[in-house]
Amino acid sequence: LVSERGGAPRRARLMCADNPAEVPWDAFGVDVVIDATGRFRSAANLAPHLENGARRVILSTLPDGDVDRVVLYGVNQAEAVADDRIISAGSASTTAMALALKALAAAHAIEHATMTSVHAYTSDQSLQDYAGPDYRRSRSGAENIIPNDTPAPRWVERALPAVEGKVSGFALNVPVQAGSLLDMTVAFASLAVDAEGVNELFEAAAAAEPALIAATRDPIVSSDVKGRSESLLVDLQGTMKAGENLIKVLAWHESLGHARRILDLAALYGGLDAAQAGESS
Repeated sequence: LVSERGGAPRRARLMCADNPAEVPWDAFGVDVVIDATGRFRSAANLAPHLENGARRVILSTLPDGDVDRVVLYGVNQAEAVADDRIISAGSASTTAMALALKALAAAHAIEHATMTSVHAYTSDQSLQDYAGPDYRRSRSGAENIIPNDTPAPRWVERALPAVEGKVSGFALNVPVQAGSLLDMTVAFASLAVDAEGVNELFEAAAAAEPALIAATRDPIVSSDVKGRSESLLVDLQGTMKAGENLIKVLAWHESLGHARRILDLAALYGGLDAAQAGESS
């Protein structure tokens, strides 16, 4: 494979293997492996990357079970240490929800938050109905709205102690190819929180962290989110008072934003390694 960046051609080796144990990373001087297959999500299944010479492996999705660290970039990356070896970068919807709740919890006590993740269908969904063990997941992703469980609330709670025990949610996979939406309803301890005040919090968060968060009052739809590099794009037109202490929030995210956070995470650990090497020299 040949890619160009900044006008200079760069060669990359393309290999084919069925599992991590078959790839000799040490032979190619690979330091960090990003496992984006979605097939290997436990520490035991990811460990062969390390055994074959990689210093660190970053999982592109949420793990099955415990790993050294789950980092939702923009929320809990300060907890990362150089000794972490198997790291999960979370998921696009998990990071988006955590960033939204972080912005709100910094100003107001939250009693509960519930999320519906309206998600573009994914590569592990079939394009046609088939006879599978999970009846809903075995239906055509291109033709159906498919309800799904999601582990995102549990990982948001772990990353953001201010909302521990206060988050719930589920997912709907819908037949669009790109662009996903979070529909959140947040219950605040105070009755004084209003929609415009919440929008002001999101606009301030976007100004403080423009690489991670954006906010818009434009009447956008899912296809308008393609190519956005932020992890959270708050749809300010969708914010509304839904009860005495309830605020509904709409926010968009897209796969490219999550890919950028994975690169941010790799750079973060590279900096930690460099600092550790400097201390030991």
